[in-house]
Amino acid sequence: MKLLLASQSPRRKELLTQLGYTFETVSIDVDESYPSDLLPENIAEYVSNKKAAAFKVNSDEILLTSDTIVALDQKILLKPKNAEEAFEMLKDLSGKKHQVYTAFTIKTEKSEISKTSKTDVEFSEISEDEINFYIENFKPFDKAGSYGIQEWLGMAKIKNISGSFYSVMGFPVDLVYEELKKMNHFPKNFQNKVL
Repeated sequence: MKLLLASQSPRRKELLTQLGYTFETVSIDVDESYPSDLLPENIAEYVSNKKAAAFKVNSDEILLTSDTIVALDQKILLKPKNAEEAFEMLKDLSGKKHQVYTAFTIKTEKSEISKTSKTDVEFSEISEDEINFYIENFKPFDKAGSYGIQEWLGMAKIKNISGSFYSVMGFPVDLVYEELKKMNHFPKNFQNKVL
């Protein structure tokens, strides 16, 4: 079976590669809006399912879609449009705990499964100088919530994390691996295929 990753995210590509899988990336152009009454914990899965529904898989293919959202006090923090928006988001996150929800969908011709991973992340206080330094040097405009946990801000300012580190990066690789394993789809060079 051929694994298809429907994401242009460099972090998802990197994590799936490190997990040992060979895959092709495909592009799915879909409207990522969601109903306004949807709870934060259901949004990422809703969008991931929407991406999967927009792609027709062949009998020899496994499609993997994903989506990540950041929520602070039930307010959704998407990707910032500019430096000002990124600054405001990081100022809001400073000294507080927020949630990161990352969902994925695995779709074949005959089946489809979706799961969501929730992680609580707590920042220590972030000064305005630190926020400006981070935005200027790391330009987090492609990241929900305006930060990457694996970058400077994550290293210097994350005080506590409860849940999956990799889910905050954008891909709950442990859950993805478990679901692919159930389908007998293993990393390349995996020796013991009978578990």
